[in-house]
Order: sequence, then C-alpha cells, then structure tokens
Amino acid sequence: MKKVLYLFVITILSFTSCKALPIGNGKVVTHEAWNKLLKKHVNNKGFVNYKGFIKDSNALNSYLSMLSNNAPAASWTKEEKLAFWINAYNAFTVKLITDYYPIKSIKDIGSKIQIPFVNTPWQKKFIPMGDKKIKLDDIENNILRKDFEEPRIHFAIVCASISCPKLRNEAYEAGKIEAQLVDQTKGFLSDPVRNKPAENKLSPIFKWFGGDFEKNGMKKIDFINKYAAAKVDEGKIEYLGYDWGLNDQK
Repeated sequence: MKKVLYLFVITILSFTSCKALPIGNGKVVTHEAWNKLLKKHVNNKGFVNYKGFIKDSNALNSYLSMLSNNAPAASWTKEEKLAFWINAYNAFTVKLITDYYPIKSIKDIGSKIQIPFVNTPWQKKFIPMGDKKIKLDDIENNILRKDFEEPRIHFAIVCASISCPKLRNEAYEAGKIEAQLVDQTKGFLSDPVRNKPAENKLSPIFKWFGGDFEKNGMKKIDFINKYAAAKVDEGKIEYLGYDWGLNDQK
C-alpha cells in the first residue's frame, strides 16, 4: 500500500512540476570549482567537512550562482546534462546543510512534523534556476529520474545522510560520467555500511525506487548482480534500516 501511495504521489508531482522546470540557452559549464571544493572538503569515505564548506562559502556560492544562471540547453549532450544535474543536486544539498549547520540530520531542517512530498527539506524551494525557484525533489524526480531513465543516479546524488551513497570527492564530468557511475554503483553495493549482498541484505533504496532498476527488460535482481561482488538471492532479500544521521566528518 505504501509503495502504491508513493508511486501515485510521484506521478502527481511529475505532472504538476515538470512543465515549469527551466531550460537554458547557454554554453556548457565547467564544474572545476565544485571539483576543487569536493577534493578539499570530502574525504575518501564520503564524509563531508561542512565547517570547511562554510569557510569556503564564497567559492561555493559562486559555483551555485554559475549553475543558477546556466541551466542546460537543448543542445547539450545527455552526458553534459546528467553531470550538471547530479552536481547541482549535491552542491545545493551541501548549501542547504551549511545554511542550517550545526544539525544532526537533514531531517532537522523545517517542520518538526514532516509529511513526505509536502514539507520535507526536499520540497523546499530554495534553488534559483533561471527565473524560477526549484526543489531538490524537482531535480531528482522530475529531471533525473524522468528525463534520463538512468537508475545509477541513485548512487550519485547524496542526501547528506550516512546511509546515502558516499559523496564522491570529485565533480561529475560528461567525459567520464559513465565510468564514475559504474564506480559509484559498485562502491555502494560493496560498502558493508550500506549493503551486505553476501547476506542478501540491501539498502532500502532498492525497495523505494525498485521500478527504476527494472527498465529495458532487466529485473531488479539482474541490475544488482551486475554490479555486486557477491551474488544476491532474490528470494532471500532483506532490506536494512536507513541511518539519516548527517554525513559529517568527526
């Protein structure tokens, strides 16, 4: 029942939101500024030095402003658009956390009583994009999931939580995004904090977005076993809990 409700709400949101999303007309942007910030403030385990990002707020805000003024144009390649939106999701998520830091979880932002798809941090319209304000939810559900049908984005976009995929300490780039997505997916499935494929225990991401892994005739289990080091038995899958604690460096 919960899954049916989730899919219903996502469908409604896509009809009501996607038409308003911006389309740019500028040249392809560079993500070098974001790359430098990631290398400086994200360690190899994906934990984030949010205090460091706050100190470098001018550099972060400059990069975000560049994104806001250069939404992808129709002439951009799929890879250029994909890199833009993944980097945008992650960079604006970092910005959101730094605006409210110190906090223990991204879920501490906003109302104490949060209704999914209504008033969570992902529904907060704080992202300038052209002449509009959009949400993290718009980027995830109405752009990345809707326009690209690329299930591996679930291991590239990071919701600032411990059970989320690791934040990659380099920017996504069109020229190597395929290799980056493969690496992120394999890394996520081999990370014992997030998945235990040898024990048939998986992240609930595979439950929440199960349909995304069943495109083009592929079953979810086929997708998982394509990237997992240990084969998973479909009939024995259990889903782990989800730790929403902040992915903050200690």
